[in-house]
Amino acid sequence: MESPEARVRRSYGTQPGSRFPIGATVVRGGVNFCTFCRHATHLELLLYASEESVEPFQVVTLTREANRTFFFWHVLVEDLPLRCCYTWRAYGPLGVPQMSDEAASRKELLDPHARGVSDRFYQRRQAAVAEAAEHASLRAIVTEPLGAPGQDVDVRTLDDAIIYELHVGGFTRHPSSGVRHPGTFAGLIEKIPYLQALGVTHVELLPVMAFDEQDIPASAVARGLSNYWGYSTHSFYSPHPRYCVEPARAPQEFREFVDALHAAGIRVLLDVVFNHTSEAGRDGPLIHFKVFANEAFYQVDNQVDTNDARHYRDYTGCGNTVNCNHPLVSAFIMRCLEYWVRDLGVDGFRFDLASVFARGAHGELLPTPPLPWAMEASPVLARVPLIAEAWDAGGLYHVGAFPGMAWAEWNGRYRDVIRRFVRGDPGLVGEVCTCIAGSADLYQDDGRLPANSINFVTCHDGFTLNDLVSYDAKHNEANGEDNRDGSNDNLSWNCGAEGESSDAAIIGLRLRQARNFMAILLLSQGVPMLLAGDEILRSQRGNNNAFCQDNALSWMDWRLSDDAQDMLRFVRELIALRKRHASLRRRRFLTGRPENGQTHPDVAWHGERLDEPAWHDRGARFVALTLAGHAPDEPMLHIVFNMNDDARDAALPVLDNRSWRRIVDTSAEAPRDIVPDIETADVERGVCRVEARSVVVLESF
Repeated sequence: MESPEARVRRSYGTQPGSRFPIGATVVRGGVNFCTFCRHATHLELLLYASEESVEPFQVVTLTREANRTFFFWHVLVEDLPLRCCYTWRAYGPLGVPQMSDEAASRKELLDPHARGVSDRFYQRRQAAVAEAAEHASLRAIVTEPLGAPGQDVDVRTLDDAIIYELHVGGFTRHPSSGVRHPGTFAGLIEKIPYLQALGVTHVELLPVMAFDEQDIPASAVARGLSNYWGYSTHSFYSPHPRYCVEPARAPQEFREFVDALHAAGIRVLLDVVFNHTSEAGRDGPLIHFKVFANEAFYQVDNQVDTNDARHYRDYTGCGNTVNCNHPLVSAFIMRCLEYWVRDLGVDGFRFDLASVFARGAHGELLPTPPLPWAMEASPVLARVPLIAEAWDAGGLYHVGAFPGMAWAEWNGRYRDVIRRFVRGDPGLVGEVCTCIAGSADLYQDDGRLPANSINFVTCHDGFTLNDLVSYDAKHNEANGEDNRDGSNDNLSWNCGAEGESSDAAIIGLRLRQARNFMAILLLSQGVPMLLAGDEILRSQRGNNNAFCQDNALSWMDWRLSDDAQDMLRFVRELIALRKRHASLRRRRFLTGRPENGQTHPDVAWHGERLDEPAWHDRGARFVALTLAGHAPDEPMLHIVFNMNDDARDAALPVLDNRSWRRIVDTSAEAPRDIVPDIETADVERGVCRVEARSVVVLESF
């Protein structure tokens, strides 16, 4: 087989090129390269035959006279083959933190607009052989052009969404996954039947934009760990190379993955990180932006030294903060997001630490920040859901008040209230009812809707569901930071023993509590989000910050115990129940009045006695509600939550010519914990017995 070096010539002709489009673009006659660099006096483009090449086969020098337009540098390399790799070098007064201009000019820089990247040399930078050390860097790849995407003019909403948050690598990397290409987009395609059977409508992928796997504390490096979650992006246009079978086909592989999910009726949301980059602070690595656009791309603190724009403001806890509302940076973010939607088929985004979007160049809170509003005004982005993690590490907290019109939010208050309620904290009835009714107090006053609330109990950041009911405290020793990392406030309860237990009573209670959490989540108004693996009781052995655990601790283990199989069935049937009942997915907030021709109010709240909810009882751990069908022929639901330590009797509403059947009881053993065939369900009249710490759902017939 011909080697990569053999397929390239030692020298290719060049032309001045064009500043449009930015990045590396296959055009008539060759490949056009363009990047932005304000302060350089000249640039070099280094061309490599492949990802494995130690030395460039050609270095092209760009001059101000021939190759610069405004602050853009560009060159067309004639007849250059696809799959070549390239980097940039810049010369001049670069002003890189803690580095002389001469030293900075020896560094090879990654194209911020690369559609594909290789990290093979970068990954072994610490152990690079002497002759290769100079070129131990991330490299961009000249990828083949994507074909025209299919026409899609739909507005993609979250009204009926059931979101499933998963990690592309961890979902199939365990040997038990049985896929051909573990840990890749291709591997995940093989698991689409599982997602279909589960019933989720959307997958929300932890970061898949190319990230720095080495961005972890030194203590974790010493343990041989790596950045697993991916919240350290360096290439916002490129899928992560490790998730690809062939990084040179990264765009194609990702779109094939999206197309396969779409064909199965599942939408794709991306968790994206535009609040900081993997270059970190002054001591962080030099990858690209620190040379190309340092004073524009990052928030810098000139008050430290008025002559030095190299002191980074840090509202992210990661060393730097992206200057999101600078016009050049806003344009970069907008074009990038539009690319993932328009060219790669993505159906929406979740934005990490999104409150950074509300900060100005000096970290100040902007009353009307341009970027969030510009996203909603984009003809491309206005058609897809935008979800904010509505806080940052600098103290901004926007849950219920994120700037913009249509932004959905991760509802952190919902998580905390429901955790406390299921744990057994008293006096929360009013807050619980507000949460399960869609959090109208957060979203109704400014015209938003229940779908603006992304409800969750667990996510990647924190305990899994199994660990939430098995541990009182975090156990992060495996991370190498003496258990100092991760949240100390988990609102969890171990049900009587810390960690693994052989006590049948404790195991039974934990399973019941796990079912309680799932039931409440999927019976709430708003948009439910599940953490991948919770449906099979995946555990991280008490680690609530597994960001560096790319191993069996975090991976999905497909070998299911009997309890895991029972839990999987329970979750599948709960999702099916939610889909059968439009009353659980209302577009508008509940009013307490009859709607759509119904004779009953859309919701009625109860305690142990009808119409007597314990709103203000500081000891109450019990609440019930009756939901009318959203359509005239839809059955009613009566839902009871009893988080007391003893069983209670709940009065049932009297129905004209109809009765109640018990279809969910989290205290019951499988398969009676959920009964999909209502004809086989137990009939209830007058009073319903609700066991300790359990959820019961009755359906009218």
